[in-house]
Amino acid sequence: MPILQINFKLNVPAGEYASSCQGVAQAIASVAGVRWKIWILNEQEKEAGGIYFFDTEQALSDYLSGPIVAQLKKHPGVRDVTAKRFAVMEDLTSTTRGPVSHMAATQ
Repeated sequence: MPILQINFKLNVPAGEYASSCQGVAQAIASVAGVRWKIWILNEQEKEAGGIYFFDTEQALSDYLSGPIVAQLKKHPGVRDVTAKRFAVMEDLTSTTRGPVSHMAATQ
């Protein structure tokens, strides 16, 4: 169960960033292999990003090399884009009520 964390700094006010994301949200939701994305924002630090859950490592790799991430890296409203891959520690996550048991069952 691969997780992707993408973070970046904002070059624009948080409200402007949030408005610009409306159009891309459906595009991300439509990407094959993306189970969900949690949008994150730290307005005080002018940081944003997302936590993504994918069906497979291949789906994660395809997303990272795809057009959405390529556009993000070139977007003038953001800078310092970082992407990190993680594996889910299923037993501990289940203990703290993370959705892994449900998600694994629907794979």
